[in-house]
Amino acid sequence: MTFTPPATPVLLHVCCAPCSGAIIEALCSQGVRPTVFWSNSNILSADENVRRLAVLRPFAARFGVEVIEDEYDHADWLTFVRDQLEAEESHVRGRLGRQTPDLAGYPERGARCEMCFRYRLLRAARYAAANGFGCLTTSLASSRWKSLEQVDAAGSWAVARANAEAAGAGDHAAATVSWWPQNWRKGGLQERRSAIIREENFYNQTFCGCEFSLNHNPSGTCPATADTTESTNTKTI
Repeated sequence: MTFTPPATPVLLHVCCAPCSGAIIEALCSQGVRPTVFWSNSNILSADENVRRLAVLRPFAARFGVEVIEDEYDHADWLTFVRDQLEAEESHVRGRLGRQTPDLAGYPERGARCEMCFRYRLLRAARYAAANGFGCLTTSLASSRWKSLEQVDAAGSWAVARANAEAAGAGDHAAATVSWWPQNWRKGGLQERRSAIIREENFYNQTFCGCEFSLNHNPSGTCPATADTTESTNTKTI
């Protein structure tokens, strides 16, 4: 893959090692050494979060890429997603009063997923603004199981909100963050992604992380509570 490198430091939000390996390799091969931001409070347990992050760290270190670990708070993620869904649905339907959404009732690639992306990318965008990163992108855009349109919409929303917050707070030192809507599935990266998973023997999870995606995967088991053996035929989120 070839691309025009951003003129500012790049913050790469990473969802997991399998989705990010080819992206990190491609960026570094073209002279762009990103900083990785790990923010994945959607993951249903702290143990699973630690397990996935532990796979990423040595791979990133081999490229000299720093990994920033965000606070893990699954309860806060759940609250944010519910509040966002409630606000969106109240606006669209013109409802009055409070109605708590049933998160389990949304399909994969439905509205719940976009609000999940908003939460993680907003935290990344805030970090980018506060730490001099003018560009934000994400490995979420590499998975064929995710909607590129939802990822791009959430990323644009996140940087707009982070920039507005910084401006409203009068933080003149904050960077203005731009969203990089790169399609990380093209240019041979999808094939390279699969190759790296095999070469590195990555832990190849079968669900994106939350309890709802686990329930939507009939053959999935929670690796935080059960020992599983992945193969190259395992569906990777």
